Amino acid sequence: MKTIKFQLEPLTCPSCIKKIETKLGKMDGVEEAKVMFNSSKVKATFNEQEVKAEEMKEVIEKLGYPVLN
Repeated sequence: MKTIKFQLEPLTCPSCIKKIETKLGKMDGVEEAKVMFNSSKVKATFNEQEVKAEEMKEVIEKLGYPVLN
């Protein structure tokens, strides 16, 4: 398992957290996805054999939340 953090543009609503966590959590290989509202960071624990960091980044951006790193 590997853990990665994504820095997002500032989040403006708490419902953003649920949307991102739910979508990432449904991806094969993602064990846990946690969004920190105050810092606008996403922390994800995942299996590199099943999912790539770039795929998670694309999912977050398709939801409308630009990833800064």
